[in-house]
Amino acid sequence: MIVLAVESSAMVAGAAVVNEERLMGEFTLNHRKTHSQKLMPLIEDLLNSLDLMLEDIDVLAVSKGPGSFTGIRIGIATVKGLAQAVQKPIIGIPTLDGLAYNLACSRGIICPIMDARREQVYTSIYRWHSNKDDNSIVNGRLERLDEYMAIPIAELLEKLKNTKEPIVFNGDGVPVYRQIILDKLGDQAAFAPAPSAMQRAASIAALALEKAQMGEMESYNDLVPFYLRKSQAEQKFGS
Repeated sequence: MIVLAVESSAMVAGAAVVNEERLMGEFTLNHRKTHSQKLMPLIEDLLNSLDLMLEDIDVLAVSKGPGSFTGIRIGIATVKGLAQAVQKPIIGIPTLDGLAYNLACSRGIICPIMDARREQVYTSIYRWHSNKDDNSIVNGRLERLDEYMAIPIAELLEKLKNTKEPIVFNGDGVPVYRQIILDKLGDQAAFAPAPSAMQRAASIAALALEKAQMGEMESYNDLVPFYLRKSQAEQKFGS
């Protein structure tokens, strides 16, 4: 089974192709939010580099949010259009799950944070469960321990302080709130290295492959964005 995944929920624009055996290819840009101009050429270049046609793809996947409202819409519209063109199923993966999956095999708590402005973050809390008897490429599974949240960073850190476990953070909220995290958690906090700190299409693809293998796919007509909270305009005008 071959999965093509797209990531455009924040600054990163990325595309990745995986199968059951390996990451076949991944292209990533982390420079300016010009997804409407860069995403389709990125996908086309990746497929061409792998000698694949869109018809060779079995499942299309996309990071469905939370994140940039515009970026999420561009990613979902792009993948829906591709899926409709070749009549293939689609899978939407929460962006926070993808960020947490970047840290597969980590010990302790995994906490992706995305900057939601006004000292708030999009976040959830995860743990990686290893399984020595699992013969898959990545032995184990990702477990989400809490709901998806849009909360003040101070509230999140108060919650995490009570875990008494090592906590590794990633996501674009880290450079914004790093010092606040260190002041509150001290040596309990750790931060992912740069390649694991940003959104990656490869992680979206890997999670989508897991869902596809379990038959958890949907039609391109049914996928909707996962914004987590209303836009500022919607909040202002009460829609």
